Amino acid sequence: MKLSIIVAITDDFAIGKDNDLLLKIPGDLQHFKKVTQGHTVVMGDRTLISLPGSKPLPNRRNIVMTLDKDFKAEGCEIAYSIDEMKELVKDEDEVFIIGGGTIYKLFYPIVDKLYLTIAHTSVEADTYFPTINFEEWEETSREDITAGEKAEFAYSFVNYVRK
Repeated sequence: MKLSIIVAITDDFAIGKDNDLLLKIPGDLQHFKKVTQGHTVVMGDRTLISLPGSKPLPNRRNIVMTLDKDFKAEGCEIAYSIDEMKELVKDEDEVFIIGGGTIYKLFYPIVDKLYLTIAHTSVEADTYFPTINFEEWEETSREDITAGEKAEFAYSFVNYVRK
């Protein structure tokens, strides 16, 4: 089983503010859907609550990580530890960690692949992705989008695998 993180970050690793996404990046939601559809996604309870209607993502198996033993979420499985989550997904080919900040910090040291949308800008944030040491990762694909009609800033879709 391969563990992967998918996340949109700024150049300074910002990912959120007030339990919401920082930026509206053209094509990012479609990219996220294309990459994760048909797979298992793992998120924290606050990330689930931030989704439209606080509902699980369609066409994906949704696992919520929480420390709250009373937390319930219709259409989601609940895990209280990394080991418990790994047991739930042991037969999967690839599992996507989708946030938020605490969950990214928890899983970053053990993931095999990063799917990054990097917004080449800086904005005010209160939540950051762990600093990436790019010496530990090999870039496997990149698509650069320039600023213009569709985006006020340049951004890139970049995939990495751990060396």
